[in-house]
Amino acid sequence: MAEPEATARVGIVCGSRSDFPVMDKAVELLGRLEIPCELHAISAHRAPDLLLRFVAGAEGRGIRVFIAGAGGAAHLPGVVAAKTIQPVIGVPIPTQVAGGLDSLLSIVQMPKGIPVATVAVGGAENAALLAAEILALSDPPLRARLQAYRDAQTRSIEADESNADLLGER
Repeated sequence: MAEPEATARVGIVCGSRSDFPVMDKAVELLGRLEIPCELHAISAHRAPDLLLRFVAGAEGRGIRVFIAGAGGAAHLPGVVAAKTIQPVIGVPIPTQVAGGLDSLLSIVQMPKGIPVATVAVGGAENAALLAAEILALSDPPLRARLQAYRDAQTRSIEADESNADLLGER
């Protein structure tokens, strides 16, 4: 778990510690991109006042983007978005009820005026990449690290022997 720090740029919150295996993937990728973050488990239903304090103090701690993971009714990303004008990226957490489809539908159905960008069910890595892209708009060194990450992805696909004929190597 990433600890709160004054230099965190991404605030990651999920409904409970049981969501950490999914959300830790965002923490890991942000770390690889050298983007400081903090991770908290705060239920929008069981601890709404604590969630509101987290959001209210986030900008003062340097948070510029939120990633909010939630399962089931999945109100957490919407509550965060309702209390800030910082970008909020929702991560639907897989559930036993509907495999996460319930989470996905809850998050993407935000009312007009309170947007939440939403990634695939369990897509914490893509949430981290989207947060990095947002931050990179005003951070040239981060933009270079993000481009290097993308270039490495491309090279790994090109290095796969099953693609050799496509690259004229067979």
